[in-house]
Amino acid sequence: MSNDETQHLQAPIAEFVRRDITRLSDGVTVQQALDQIRQQGLGEQIVYFYVVDAKGQLVGVVPTRRLLTARLDQRLSDIMERRIITIPAHATVLDACEMFVMHKFLAFPVVDAERRVLGIVDVNLFRDEIFGFTEHEQMDEVFEVLGFHVSQVREASPLKSFRYRFPWLLTNILSGTICALLASAYETTLAKSLILAFFLTLVLGLGESVSIQSMSVTIQALRAMRPTLSWFSKAFRRESGAAIALGIGCGCLVGLIVWVWRGSGQAAAVIGGSIFLTLCAASFFGLAIPSLLHWLKLDPKIAAGPITLALTDICTLLFYFNLGAFGL
Repeated sequence: MSNDETQHLQAPIAEFVRRDITRLSDGVTVQQALDQIRQQGLGEQIVYFYVVDAKGQLVGVVPTRRLLTARLDQRLSDIMERRIITIPAHATVLDACEMFVMHKFLAFPVVDAERRVLGIVDVNLFRDEIFGFTEHEQMDEVFEVLGFHVSQVREASPLKSFRYRFPWLLTNILSGTICALLASAYETTLAKSLILAFFLTLVLGLGESVSIQSMSVTIQALRAMRPTLSWFSKAFRRESGAAIALGIGCGCLVGLIVWVWRGSGQAAAVIGGSIFLTLCAASFFGLAIPSLLHWLKLDPKIAAGPITLALTDICTLLFYFNLGAFGL
């Protein structure tokens, strides 16, 4: 890949947006929208029409075919798609490439932090301006070549990969040391109740599994947006509900196993309760850490894993040993 292409890929996508788009109000009818389009004219290669509210914020998208075939008295709010995948203005051309490869849409709106539409980018940008694909290439081939270019840029030398990834792995080393110190501080508790040692690995594994699940879902959601307080609040409520259900289910099941195996109701309550608290904390870290890193413009795919697992392990041991110390 040439240096010129690499520089293009690292440039802000906002420099390449097309601004010849028609913004339609969500309160108008199809007839009014068509009249507005005739008055304003059309830009090049229109595929989607973008619908905004009274504040100018993007609220929906209407494919051209749907607009042309809908009844004239229908409102745009009734026929538009409300689930919109957008590209944030701070994204790079490389980020936009990944969006096209992943979703295979022909165009994406580029929005600012308030979800106001700055313009659009379509796949022809990469075909004509950046990579110079030939005109006769099919769209599937364009997406395939885009993926190839993205993979080339994402590949790095072993030394560069080491410098990029090793600092975040220091988080695991630090957290492992802290966990060892915590275990030594509760040595007496472990000695008094060996059953805690028997289930320690299981509790740690459950916490890490749930944190990774939450983190993966969050990173996927963040690919097309910049986190806001409103989005985080909704995501937190959703994750909290899932975490409580998972905590109750796993805690009760493991507690039942402890009670049947060892015949100790206290141990069952302690281990089951620690699992409940652990899974709630793991879900929170899996949501919060990638969101924070994304907001700070750091790469959550590399950094989120070590930090999330480190915090989850530390909280797991704190819950586990403290409940064990007071409950057994």
